Amino acid sequence: MNKRMPLIPLRGLIIFPYMVLYFDVGREKSVTALEQAMLQDQMIFLTTQKNMDIEDPLEEDYYHYGTIAKIKQMLKLPGDAVRVLVEGQQRAKVVNFTDETSFIEVEYELLEDKEVDDLESKALERSIKETFKRYSSISNRIPPEVSLSLASVEESGRFADLIIPQLNITIEEKQKLLETLDTKERLFKLYRLLLQEIEIVELERDLSEKVKEQMNKSQKEYFLREQMRIIQQELGDEEDAAGEAERLKKRLQKLRLKKDIHEKVEKEIDKYARLNPSSPEAAVSRTYIDWILDLPWNKQSKEQIDLPHAREVLDEDHYGLEKVKERVLEYLAVRKLTGNMKGPIICLVGPPGVGKTSIASSIARSVNRKFIRMSLGGVRDEAEIRGHRRTYIGAIPGRIMTHIKESGVKNPLFLFDEIDKLGSDFRGDPASALLEVLDPEQNKSFQDHYLEIPFDLSKVMFITTANTTSTIPRPLLDRMEVIEITGYTLYEKEQIAKRYLIPKQQKANGLEKAKLNFSREGLRTLIEEYTRESGVRELERKIGTICRKIAIEVVESKKDSFSITKASLAKYLGEAPYTPDELEKVDRVGLATGLAWTSVGGDTLEIEVNISKGKGSLSLTGQLGDVMKESAQAGLSFLKSRAEELKIEEDFFSKHDIHVHVPAGAIPKDGPSAGITMATAMASAVTKRKVPHTIAMTGEITLRGRVLAIGGLKEKLLAAKRRGIKTVLIPKDNQRTLREVPREIKKDLTIIPVSSMEEVLKEALL
Repeated sequence: MNKRMPLIPLRGLIIFPYMVLYFDVGREKSVTALEQAMLQDQMIFLTTQKNMDIEDPLEEDYYHYGTIAKIKQMLKLPGDAVRVLVEGQQRAKVVNFTDETSFIEVEYELLEDKEVDDLESKALERSIKETFKRYSSISNRIPPEVSLSLASVEESGRFADLIIPQLNITIEEKQKLLETLDTKERLFKLYRLLLQEIEIVELERDLSEKVKEQMNKSQKEYFLREQMRIIQQELGDEEDAAGEAERLKKRLQKLRLKKDIHEKVEKEIDKYARLNPSSPEAAVSRTYIDWILDLPWNKQSKEQIDLPHAREVLDEDHYGLEKVKERVLEYLAVRKLTGNMKGPIICLVGPPGVGKTSIASSIARSVNRKFIRMSLGGVRDEAEIRGHRRTYIGAIPGRIMTHIKESGVKNPLFLFDEIDKLGSDFRGDPASALLEVLDPEQNKSFQDHYLEIPFDLSKVMFITTANTTSTIPRPLLDRMEVIEITGYTLYEKEQIAKRYLIPKQQKANGLEKAKLNFSREGLRTLIEEYTRESGVRELERKIGTICRKIAIEVVESKKDSFSITKASLAKYLGEAPYTPDELEKVDRVGLATGLAWTSVGGDTLEIEVNISKGKGSLSLTGQLGDVMKESAQAGLSFLKSRAEELKIEEDFFSKHDIHVHVPAGAIPKDGPSAGITMATAMASAVTKRKVPHTIAMTGEITLRGRVLAIGGLKEKLLAAKRRGIKTVLIPKDNQRTLREVPREIKKDLTIIPVSSMEEVLKEALL
C-alpha cells in the first residue's frame, strides 16, 4: 500500500532534492496541510501549479512529479499567512489524490535516480563544472558557496540538482529536468541549457554596454553644449533664436518675393524661432530656410546682345556649323527687338565628337550668360530632377535648383547633356519630370518637391544635346527645337585640326616653342586612314599621340622643328588601321554600289548578286536587318512585274535562284537606303547588263518602282566623293535637302535626282 502525505501546490516555484527554500503559504488548504505535516513527521509533498493564476487548483492543474521536503522552520506572519523553510529530500510521483476537503492529501511513490557511472558522464560533469564557472563569472546572481559545494559532490544526479536551480530558465524547463530520472540524460539537458544561458547573458551584457555607452555619449554632448552656451554668454557671442529669426526676416525682406511665397517663408521662420536650437527639427527647418533665401530670385547677369560680337565668338570657337550659329543669332536679334523673349529650348542632335557640348559653352560666352552643364546620362531617379519631399530624412532639392543656386543668377545658359540616355525604373521617370522644365509655357512656375514653392525658370536659356532623337520620348521631343549637327567633311576636319586641335595639343604637351608642320597630304591621310568618325574626338587623340612622340624627341635630341608628312605618320602612329575604299577598275555584272549612313558618318556599300539554276528561291546574306530584307523582296517583285520591258524570259524566275550578298558579314546592316541598289544589282545580274563602276545610288523602293526619300544625304555624298565616285543617283524628294550640302562636297559630283526605278535602270545599266 502507497504512503499518504499532505501536498502543497507551489505557484511560480519549483524545489529540487538537496535544495533549501523559503516560501510563504497563504491559501487555507495549504496552511492546513502544513499544520497536518507538522503533527505527523514534518514531511510535505511539494509540486508546482501549471497555471499560477488559478486560486483553487484541481487535480489536473498540478504537475504530478514533485519533491518530498522536510519542514525546517515555520513563522507566523501578520494575517493568516505562514512563512516556511523547507529542504528537498527526494523525487516523488503522485499516484492518487484522496478525498480530503480541508487540505490536499495524496498517495505517492518515491523515485530513485538511475545513476550511470561511465566515462561519458564523468566528461559531462567536468564540462558542466567548467562551463558553470564561466557562467558564474559573467552572471551576478550565483552565490559563491554554490561553486564551493560542487567540489565535494560525487553523485551525478545530486551534482545536476545543485546547478539547475541557479539557472535563469523557465518553470517548464526545470520541471522537465525534475522528471528526468536518468542522470546521464539530465546532465546532457543541463549542459545544453547552460550553454544557451551563457549566450543569452553575454548578449544582455553587450546590449547593456551599448545602451550605457549611448547614454554616456548623449550626456557628454549635453554637457558640452551647455558649456559652449555658457562660454558664449560670457564672451557676449550668444545669439538667441529670436535674434536669429529677426536676421532671417531681414534677409527675406530684401528678396522682394511674391506675397504668398513671402508669407510661407515667414511662417517657416516663426516656426524655427519656437524650436529648440539643438533639436534635429530645428536643423531641418534652418536648412530649408537657408535654401530659399540663397536662391537668386531677382539676380540675373546682364545679357550682352551684340550680334557682331556673338558672331565673332562663335566663329572663333567653331568652324562650320552654320545652322547652329544662325539659330543663335536669330534668337539674339529677336531678343534685341522685343526686349523680352522666353528662352528657346534648342536640342543639338549629332554623332559623338562633333562638339555639341562645346557649342553650348560658346553660346553662353557669346551672350554673356553663366554656363551650367548637367549630364543626364544614366539618370533614373525622378528626384534628381525635382528633389525629395521634406518628409524624408536627408531630403535635398533636385539638381536643377542646386545648379541654379550655385550659379547665383536666374538667367544662366543651362545645358542638359545626353538627354537621349535618360532611364526610368521604380523610382520614377525623369523624362516626364523634365516636361515641365522644358516647356516655355510651364517653366515660369517650376516647383521643386523639396522647396514646395514655385521658381521662375522662363529666363533660363535651355539647350539639350543627344546622339539620336529615337530614344527621346515623343512628348519631351515635342517641346524642343531640334538642330541636327551632321559629321564634318574632310575639308572641315582639316581646318578644325589646323585652327584648334593642333595648337591645343601642342600646348597640352609642352610643345609651344617647337615648330610642328603638318603637310596637307599628311593631315588628310591622318583624317582618312587613321580615323573613321563623324566628329573630331579620335582625330584629336591621334594628334595628341603624335605630340607625345615628338615630346620624347625634343627632350632627347633638343630638336625644335618637326615636319609631319604622309610618310612619317607610320613612324608616330604605326600602320593605318583603315584603308581608303578602292574603286572597282572595271564595270561588272551583278555588282552595284550603294550609299549608307552609319553612326560615324557615311559609307559605301557594295551589293553583289549571283544567279544560278534552281527553283526560284531568293537568298539574302551579310547579316541584313528586316528593312533591307524587305527591300530585296520589293526589288525582286518589281523586276518580275517588269520582266517583259526588261526582255526577261517568262519562266526565268521560276528556274533560277537569286543570291544577294552584302560583304562584311560580321557587321549588322539595316536601313531604308539600299532598296534601289539591290534592285539595280538584281536587274544587272538577270539581264547580264553591266553597272558602271563610277556610279553609286541611294534610295528606298516600293513595289511599283517609286523611289522614296532618305536621310543623311550629306554624309552619303561625302562617302561617295571619298571613294572616287563620279555620279550619284538620289531620290527626287531629296532635292530640297541637297541645297544644305556644302558646295565643296557637290564639286566634281554629278548628282541625278530620280523618282522611279525605270529612271534608275536607265542611268545605271549599260
